Amino acid sequence: MEKNQYIVALEIGSSKIVGAIAEKTSAGYLSVRHLQEEKHLNSVRYGIVQNVENIKSSINRIMRNLEGMIDGRITQVYMGVSGRSLHSIVSEVNRSVGSTEAITRELIDRIIHDATSTPIRNHDTIDIVPRAYYVDKVETPNPVGQFGSSIKIKVNLIVAKPALKLNLNRLMTFGVPAKDYIVTPLAVAEQILSDSDRELGCMLVDMGAETTTVAVYKNKALIYLNTLPMGGRNLTRDIMNGLNVLEETAENVKKNINNPLDPNNVSSVVIEGVSAPEAAQYISARTGEIIANINQQFADAGVSTDEIKSIVLIGGGAHLGGLQQKLAETVKVKVRMGQNPTTLNILNPEINRMEYIEVFSLLAKAAELIEDGATCVELNRYDSPVFEGTVPVKPEPVVEQPERPRVSEKPRKEKGWGRKWADKLKSLMSEDDMDDEQ
Repeated sequence: MEKNQYIVALEIGSSKIVGAIAEKTSAGYLSVRHLQEEKHLNSVRYGIVQNVENIKSSINRIMRNLEGMIDGRITQVYMGVSGRSLHSIVSEVNRSVGSTEAITRELIDRIIHDATSTPIRNHDTIDIVPRAYYVDKVETPNPVGQFGSSIKIKVNLIVAKPALKLNLNRLMTFGVPAKDYIVTPLAVAEQILSDSDRELGCMLVDMGAETTTVAVYKNKALIYLNTLPMGGRNLTRDIMNGLNVLEETAENVKKNINNPLDPNNVSSVVIEGVSAPEAAQYISARTGEIIANINQQFADAGVSTDEIKSIVLIGGGAHLGGLQQKLAETVKVKVRMGQNPTTLNILNPEINRMEYIEVFSLLAKAAELIEDGATCVELNRYDSPVFEGTVPVKPEPVVEQPERPRVSEKPRKEKGWGRKWADKLKSLMSEDDMDDEQ
């Protein structure tokens, strides 16, 4: 009987760290019931770890809490990669091939690997995503098995500043190594966008605390990825600085205004000593700037809004009141909120929330990557309770004792209450004697 596999994923954001465990059955059924998070401020800026020791301590607590939930030991994790410097660069590789031999998968892999042979200045390549294939200058969805004299492959190199992955590696010195690194926005797009989304044209917008990541798909392929250094926390800081309040107060005010993107129609109420219409002015102005930057990504990706049929909005900052409608009005593209991956069954209703869509997507992607029989967790076993330093003792064989002959007694005539108890007591004492002799 095949054992279930346990998958652990970790996502480090600018405002919180989230770890979760999924269980994958031999039939491929994937479920999750255990999740832990720790919120933080200023230890991660724009998705890049600044204070390694603080984040390391938070990760350690998350791992220990998860281990307590499953009664086991976490041996490795899948680490999500995201941050300010993460973006895509298009690279093309051309090769002449023998026209008498079919193009093989091995040849494609070698050509894709060659795409990273030229280093990108001040950047590390995190991932390689094929974009288009051409055989004798004709685009084809799959060149394997075809014949031609030349092949060209266009790929997206997913790159980032060296500090992004370097600090993630430093975090793993706490004892649980990273089994693999997964680019978070790509994992989310793969799990929550439909085939028709990627075919017809779709923009995934992940608005976090300090960054907003944009991924554009067309003709089933990723054509553009970029991370903007702005997010929901910018709105909070504008209220802090403009109205001279603490960040916690500014955050609560931002969340409790019904439609902060329409300042002229905001009720004249006071929230924790802050005027709602005044706070809405700051929120509306900064959100307009973020939307303008999102709109600019169409041109930077080389597509028009007519080529993109939908925008899928996710992230903590995406839940700002009125943002979905305002974005749709500005860019003239249909906008909808993203949903958690359908390939993952969330068994605990307390964690079935959209704010965890990134770590859920990482779990779903890792379930596709993990090798058969591999696992990220070693469960504790109690079927053989042998203590360290001792040798198991074999049980002594049971020797059957000969049956003791019974002594007949003359029947008593007295059957009173006292005599009955005396007989019962004598019988019990006789049984004890027999046990002692055996």
